Amino acid sequence: MIWLDDFAPGQKYLSNKLRLDAAAIKAFAAQFDPQPFHLDEAAARESFFGGLAASGWHTAALTMRLLVESGFRPAGGIIGSRADELKWPRPVRPGDELHVESEVLEVRRSTSRPGQGFIKCRTTTLNQNGEPVQVLVMNLLVQARPA
Repeated sequence: MIWLDDFAPGQKYLSNKLRLDAAAIKAFAAQFDPQPFHLDEAAARESFFGGLAASGWHTAALTMRLLVESGFRPAGGIIGSRADELKWPRPVRPGDELHVESEVLEVRRSTSRPGQGFIKCRTTTLNQNGEPVQVLVMNLLVQARPA
């Protein structure tokens, strides 16, 4: 567990890797984002993506899983309070192997609640080629070290 006081701008955290297959892409899409380019290879080839692509929300969910399983452990949990940026610069494809790199950008104490504060982090999800597939800048609520 990492207390608010132990975070500093510039700190970086890395996750393990996770490989995605077509079945997982389709299963997520069938339940949460049932668009043809997430469900059917033939339809996907004719789409903007030019082939089967994971939903951006699937990428976001995988990012969260990778974060939770990494050494990035803010006191109180990974609790988002506000997203400043969320973008998906390229699609996630079957066979892609994802990992996450998080960097602390800012640390600030809460003015209204002295026992907590916020860290702003840039979390970049990268594929096996080191190409970003998601960039998220999020403000996280973190507990301060008890007095």
